[in-house]
Order: sequence, then structure tokens, then C-alpha cells
Amino acid sequence: MRVMMTGGTGLAGSHTVRRFLAAGYSVRLLVRSAQKVREIFDPLGIGIPEKDVIVGDITDADSVERAMEGCDAVYHGAALVSMRRAMAKTVLETNARGVEFVVGGAVRRGLPSIVYVSSSSIFFTPGCTPIHLDMPIAPGTTAYAQSKAQGEREVRRMQEEGAPIRVSYPTGIVGPDDPGLSDANAALYIFFKQTGITTSSGYQIVDARDLAELHLRLLELPEGSARYVAAGPFLDWPETYRVLDEITGTRLWRFPMPGPPLRVLGTIGDWLKRIHDFEFPLTRDAMEYATQWPGCSGERTTRELGIQFRDAYETYTDTVRWLYRSGHLQARHVGLLAED
Repeated sequence: MRVMMTGGTGLAGSHTVRRFLAAGYSVRLLVRSAQKVREIFDPLGIGIPEKDVIVGDITDADSVERAMEGCDAVYHGAALVSMRRAMAKTVLETNARGVEFVVGGAVRRGLPSIVYVSSSSIFFTPGCTPIHLDMPIAPGTTAYAQSKAQGEREVRRMQEEGAPIRVSYPTGIVGPDDPGLSDANAALYIFFKQTGITTSSGYQIVDARDLAELHLRLLELPEGSARYVAAGPFLDWPETYRVLDEITGTRLWRFPMPGPPLRVLGTIGDWLKRIHDFEFPLTRDAMEYATQWPGCSGERTTRELGIQFRDAYETYTDTVRWLYRSGHLQARHVGLLAED
């Protein structure tokens, strides 16, 4: 089986590429840079044939069709993320076309296995109960969140019509061997390099390697559509920092701040971007997630598919060690893990 893949040069996608190849599948990658494919996979001893690296874009129907030609299955993990106000329309259009051309194209071809990466955050609204898949889709307050909600509605419409689309809903994706600093890994980097905050709620992650394993199981489902959460244990903020302290033998600097002031700061950040449009992580949306996330459970995924999600100690140990070995953090930051 050859799987056409988008998003294969990101954290989740690159681990999924590795897992598919290890399971004996062939992959064809639709990417914007062939050089990036070589930079990511050549050091791992993974040679992806030139004919299976298609340079194009998920918004270009012709390049999607070229990438899909001769493939037996599709994995769609690519999405445009930007916090700039000027990019809002582009984010909405890009991600909508990605679902239309990649997922919809696979459906039109009659492919028997289509894996789509969504997010557990599409169900989140401030003050909601713990996340589960029967909750209504939240409308979203940012362009990216709105685009994921729109994509989810379109995917569900196709599922209802019988399309064999299998959807994963990850929490914050953390893991080693990150081609860039993806959002959750970047947050971990900031905890060590700058400062952390203990506040209400907590931080729920999933290991990129476990998510890749889930994607393999979804690919191999015998028939039909499916939806599964990908979530490790939910830790409150003090527990998260205790884990990081224990694995490094150091103490990360952090200070307490209640949720309401952080959400106010996020609102101020949104207001500032109306004056000067720039990439700025302190947003109302982000602060609501950080201070009001209710948690979600991957128990059904474990029970039905046998996916065992790693605990935070293992994921954080491997990821922080990678951050050190790749030069993002110094020995003084990671303590005992530098000695390893």
C-alpha cells in the first residue's frame, strides 16, 4: 500500500511517516520543499525516493492530484497556522481547500482508507465539561480554530455519506525529533529558557510517537469511518512542573498567577495586534486553553485500539533530552539529562 501524505515534515507527520514505513507501507509526500524532506529523513537513514516527493501545495488541486495518483490511501495532517490578523482569510481558505482537495479528493477517488488529523480543541469552550467526541463542535474564535471547526463539519458530512475517513483528535503534541519547534514543544522550551506560570487547569499532552501509532491503527481499520482521541494523562500545572523538576534534578523558575488576570492579558494581546499586526503567542484564546482546559480521556482509544499512551515522565524525558542534544537547551537547563 502506498499512502499519500500531507504534513509529513511536521512533528506529528514526520513520526507518522516513520511509523508507516516501519510497518511496511510506501509513502508519497506532498511538500513545499524537497530539501526539507532530505534534511529530516536522510540523517535517520530513511531514503524517500525522489518520485515520491511531490513539490506542491494543499491549495493546488493539480499538485494534490499528482501526489494522489497511484496511491491506495491518504493521510492529511497539513494545516496553515498563523496568529496574524492579516493572515486570517488565508488561514481559513488554505485549510478549507486542504480538506476539499485532499480529503474530498480521496473520497472522490474511492480510496478505502483516509486518515485526517483534527484536534481535541475543536470541542473546547470556556467552562465546558471534560472533552468527549459527542460534544458539539465549538465555533472557534481565531481563524485557525474556525478553519478546524469548518474542516470537521465537512469531514463529518462526508463520513455520514459513507466515506471511510478516520479522524484523530490529539491534545498538545510533544515529542523528540521535531523538525521545527512546534507549538507544544516551543512552550516546553520557554518553560526552561524563560519562565513558567502555575495557574488554574493544566497541560495535557500526547506523545508524537503514540499519535503516529494511532494513525497507523486508523490506516489499517478494515472498513468504515472512525473517530478517536489521542491524549496522555491530564496534569495540573504544579504537577507538570514537578515532573520537569524530577527528570532534570533542577527546579524550573515559575510563579503563580490566577486564570482571570492571564485571560485579561490575552485580551490585551489581541487588542495590541489590532494596532500592530505580528505573531504574538499571548492571546485570549491561548490563555483560555491554558487556564480552563477541562481535560479529555484516551481510555476508549486504549480499550478499542490497544494504544498505550506514554506517561508524562517518558515523553518529557525524551523530549527535553532531544532539546538539549539538538542545541535548543544548554546543560544548565536540563541538569541530569545532560549527564545521560
